[in-house]
Amino acid sequence: MFNGNMKKIMKQAKDMQNKMLETQKELESMEVEGSSGGGAVKAVINGKKEVLSINIDSDLLSDDKEILEDLIITCINQAQSKVDEISKDKMGSISGGLPSGFPGF
Repeated sequence: MFNGNMKKIMKQAKDMQNKMLETQKELESMEVEGSSGGGAVKAVINGKKEVLSINIDSDLLSDDKEILEDLIITCINQAQSKVDEISKDKMGSISGGLPSGFPGF
């Protein structure tokens, strides 16, 4: 009886691992936008948190350099936070609340 239960548990674990790998690939290919300055600065990043594009409203180019730098940093950080939140939600729904870093997952 234990052997049958163990096979079932191992199959469930393997299925969960496959689903997590599939979800990781999906997350890596997604694109997320962050913005700051009321949308005057926008950054698009992928699920690997690589910056794909930055769009700066031309009206900002005459502003103080430090303000522009702060707006860029803010929108990139916002996009990265969105990626973290989406990843946590999607992976959490698969793992059923297993702690992150659980061996093999």
